[in-house]
Amino acid sequence: MTTLRSLALAGFATACALTLAGCSVDTLIWGSDGAQVIQTTENLIQDLASDGTSELVCEDAEADLGKRTDWAGRSAGEPERFVPGYWEEQVPLDPQWNINLEGLPDGAKPGDKHPGDVFYRETDDGLCVIDVAWSTLIYVG
Repeated sequence: MTTLRSLALAGFATACALTLAGCSVDTLIWGSDGAQVIQTTENLIQDLASDGTSELVCEDAEADLGKRTDWAGRSAGEPERFVPGYWEEQVPLDPQWNINLEGLPDGAKPGDKHPGDVFYRETDDGLCVIDVAWSTLIYVG
């Protein structure tokens, strides 16, 4: 068996074992906290794309959530612990996590703004959205 085929088979077997054990690939890669950020983000995207609101937003948040169409076609990216030196504008909001968003809304074109990163605060009830950073799509030829 070739090395590539062996690796693919081992990866498939690992994914099956994790699924049967109730452990997700996200948990394996990002840990349980990171996997929770990913799942919360998927839930947020689904909420905002369907009716434009979500109970996942912190009570004191003043985040610009945009329109439903801004969230359609988006998915959770890679979660990370909040880094104050990079996200100085969000420091006063006291987030503990942030995650980038992947994909683009249908019909997106250069110059359009779209939600790029979501910031979460940890509470006794779980994660809540404290802010959303918007990105501008640029043309790369």
